[in-house]
Amino acid sequence: MSVVVARTVKELRAALRRLLRERGGDTVGLVPTMGALHSGHEALFRAAQGNSVVAASIFVNPLQFDDAEDYDNYPRTLDADVEVLDRAGVDLVFAPSVEEMYPGYPDGPLVRVTAGSMGRVLEGASRPGHFDGVTTVVAKLFNIFSSPATLHAYFGQKDAQQLMIIKRMVADLDMEVEIEPVPTERSLKGLAMSSRNQRMSPEESETALVLSRALTQLAERAQAGGELHLDRVREEVDSTEGVTLDYLTLVDPATLEVTENLPALALIAAHVGPVRLIDNMMIPAPAGSSS
Repeated sequence: MSVVVARTVKELRAALRRLLRERGGDTVGLVPTMGALHSGHEALFRAAQGNSVVAASIFVNPLQFDDAEDYDNYPRTLDADVEVLDRAGVDLVFAPSVEEMYPGYPDGPLVRVTAGSMGRVLEGASRPGHFDGVTTVVAKLFNIFSSPATLHAYFGQKDAQQLMIIKRMVADLDMEVEIEPVPTERSLKGLAMSSRNQRMSPEESETALVLSRALTQLAERAQAGGELHLDRVREEVDSTEGVTLDYLTLVDPATLEVTENLPALALIAAHVGPVRLIDNMMIPAPAGSSS
C-alpha cells in the first residue's frame, strides 16, 4: 500500500484511526523529520517496522532556526521524500504547512515548551532558542499522534543533545511515549549522514571527514590508555582549511555536564563551507579500566 500523505491534523488523525482499526493494531512508530530524507532516516524507518503503523512527519520547523537564511535554504524535497517513505514501508506521513502547525505564525504559538538549562549549552549556546523550538514541535507531534495505541518515537543518536532533551521532556512532562534511540548512520568514509550534507560540494564533504576522524582519534587513544590531547585535536580540526570549529568537548552522557572522566560522550560542531555540522561518539574508558 502506498504511503498516505496527510496535510492537516484532522486528516492525520482520521487516517491513523483507520489504519489502526484495519490492522487491529496497538502501536504506532513515529519518525519525526524535517525532510530531505537520506539513508540515516531509512535506518529510523527500519527500526520502526515492528509497529502496527509506521508513521513519519516532514516539517521544516521555523522555531528551531536562529538564522533566517539557514531556514530559507533548508532543502525541501517532499515529492522525493514521499518516494523514499514508500520504499521504506512507511504507512502514513504528516506534512503540514507552517500555518497548520502554528496558527497565526509568527505570533503563534503563544504557549511553547522550553528545554531549560539543558537547551542553553553546547548547541543551545551556539543557536539560542533552538531547543525550545525542538521541544515545542516534538511535543505537538506527540500530541497529534497520540491515540489509544502506544506511541514509539524514533530519534537518531547523531543529534545526541536533542535526544537527551527529548527524553528528559517526556520524563518531566509525564508523556506516554516510548523514545527509541537509533545509532548514527555514516557514509563509507565515516561522515555522519545529515540532510545538510546535500548543501556541500564533493570537496567540502571530503573536508568534513575531519570531524569524524577527530572523534575516532579520541576513542582510539582512550581505548589504548593514552592521553587524549583534546586541545591538540581541537587545533587540528580548526586549522583545517574550510573548517571553523565551534566546539569539541567531553560530557557526561546522562547530564551533558562537561567532564574529564571516561567513559564520556565526545561532541563536536563545526562549520564546513555553507553548513554547520554536528557529530558525536562515545569515548570509552581505557581497556582494563575498572570504570
